[in-house]
Amino acid sequence: MPNLPELAHRTFFRTLSLLSPKGQGVILRRYFDWWHRTPDPWKLSTDGYEQHKYRSTLEHVPARPYRRIVEVGCAEGVFTHALAATYPDAEITGMDVSGRALARARERVPEEGGRVRFVQADLLTHPVERSFELAFCSETLYYLGRHERLQRAAEQLSGLLVPDGVLVAVHPWPEASRLHGYLDAHESLKRLGEEVYTASSRPFAVTVYGAKPS
Repeated sequence: MPNLPELAHRTFFRTLSLLSPKGQGVILRRYFDWWHRTPDPWKLSTDGYEQHKYRSTLEHVPARPYRRIVEVGCAEGVFTHALAATYPDAEITGMDVSGRALARARERVPEEGGRVRFVQADLLTHPVERSFELAFCSETLYYLGRHERLQRAAEQLSGLLVPDGVLVAVHPWPEASRLHGYLDAHESLKRLGEEVYTASSRPFAVTVYGAKPS
């Protein structure tokens, strides 16, 4: 169960979601730019828990060729770097609201040759195309707040995928049960599997979805 600071954190973002989607996006962009005033504020590149979560996430990806991959909420590109190494033949796109985070992501994973690129975008308002065979959304949905915004996020995430594409969602447990429920409810997605990791002091769930054929 989230502790008091985490509950206050979640309440703050639910309040933000009372704004228009555009207004919410502006505040989130400023918020994350502020956090990224110093490099790697959440220690994603060095924390053992985060590294374990990345390895566990990749273990659950169905084994098949992927030509186009997107990471929603890529921050400074730590997991993007792992994706580039794991899928050397794929085109990879990292999306984040923070321009400051993306500048560091480009330093970590250079966009040489166009195989990896980074896009400043808000999941709720960015136009999406069904062009990706594999999508990741980790530690992102709880920032979006209330019911309607999470429904919109599920619509946007499903809209990224080609038919039979794969979406991998990773969030803290048990909160993931509620957040991933919006993905479960979307008519274009079907759950392929889930594993909950409870051995850590910060349990998390990895849930895999497939896009239903058109």
